[in-house]
Amino acid sequence: MSRSHGNCIADSLELSLDYANRLLAGIGADRFARLAAVGATTVESNHPAFVLGHLGLYGPRIVSLLGGTPAPVPERFAAVFSKDDTCVDDAAGTTYPPMAEVVEVFRHGCTEAIAALRAAPDDVLQRPTPMTGRMAELFPTVGSLAGFLAGSHMMMHLGQVSAWRRMEGLGAA
Repeated sequence: MSRSHGNCIADSLELSLDYANRLLAGIGADRFARLAAVGATTVESNHPAFVLGHLGLYGPRIVSLLGGTPAPVPERFAAVFSKDDTCVDDAAGTTYPPMAEVVEVFRHGCTEAIAALRAAPDDVLQRPTPMTGRMAELFPTVGSLAGFLAGSHMMMHLGQVSAWRRMEGLGAA
């Protein structure tokens, strides 16, 4: 069976999206943007709002890498979910967008990226990466960068939600 590289990367992203949906089960909007609490101890670990908001920035980047025009991500997301931001406990619900919006942006970005990857010819994935410096060394082609963003980057952060769930007493997804 022969499959394009884009389809192979999309398979991984679909698995990640399915896992994210399972991780969301049982998480209430009131805890979505809260640091995990074990007894009286608050744990400094990324909460689901930060993780999914951060990951919501990358589906559109994959679409752009492949030459497409993604749906815009709300400007507010870049301000609170960038790789340079720190996850904070949002007890008042004023730092992060509401759970429904974060989840929608994340899911939509993944769905768009999956479609773009499945449609991408292999020659597009073989183009040089637009990244510079260390990222260009690690991911020299569009395909290698898309593979990282759709695979290990996604699963690394979803593992944070898995750990948060356990600290919150929600168990495995």
